Amino acid sequence: MAHPHIVVFRQDATGIVTLNRPEARNALNLSMWQALGEAMRALAADDGLRCVVLRGAGGHFSAGADIKSFATERGSRAKEDHYAAVLHASMQSIRLCQHPVVAQLEGVCIGGGAGIATMSDFRVGGEGIRFGITARNLGIWYPYAEIDPLVQIAGTAVAAEILIEGRIFNGREAYEKGLLSRLVPDARVEQEAMALAERIGTGSPLSARFHKAALRKLRGELPITPEEDAAVNAFAETEDFRNAARAFIEKRKPIFVGR
Repeated sequence: MAHPHIVVFRQDATGIVTLNRPEARNALNLSMWQALGEAMRALAADDGLRCVVLRGAGGHFSAGADIKSFATERGSRAKEDHYAAVLHASMQSIRLCQHPVVAQLEGVCIGGGAGIATMSDFRVGGEGIRFGITARNLGIWYPYAEIDPLVQIAGTAVAAEILIEGRIFNGREAYEKGLLSRLVPDARVEQEAMALAERIGTGSPLSARFHKAALRKLRGELPITPEEDAAVNAFAETEDFRNAARAFIEKRKPIFVGR
């Protein structure tokens, strides 16, 4: 499905996916999450590719989920269950893509944007990026399957800093925490991301695909029951989530009451 905010093209053996909504710092609404998943699954099926690069337009990677769309796309448990299923499929389309995926990180890489980055196999970032997950500021509970790669990449201590303390890291801090594969000056992020994709492409694509799948398989299945997984969406029924979503739209600080 063609989507104006998810632009896909091919450069030699590299597929390039651009989050193209610069006026909103590439924040993703529901249709964008759907289109991203469809784009990644289509690229995964192309055996002629050797790598995929994910990037954002306008100097930012992504500000994450579009909070302004919450009023229509989220807010009830039924809507949240649907939204979560779409988001999960989109995130997993990156993780399950048979080709190595490189995230080209510039500017803001927050919330779902950071989630997309951690689903990728490589993260090339500039010194001036802002990297973090702001779920706690909205009373949102981040899903198990999206927490897992964060823990695998940087460990539980760093995951706690991000998810519980709400730390936002610059490029140097993100690199030192293990969140970035490569740190370069801001002006060289695109150059290094594409050079990395080209280096990957010079190796055996069958070897790259096997090793990507092997690393995932060695992790094994998450020790989470279906009931525990479904309970993640219960935040949609809380007073804290409703109040925080309104506070964001009204540009004020939310007050959390624990209900």
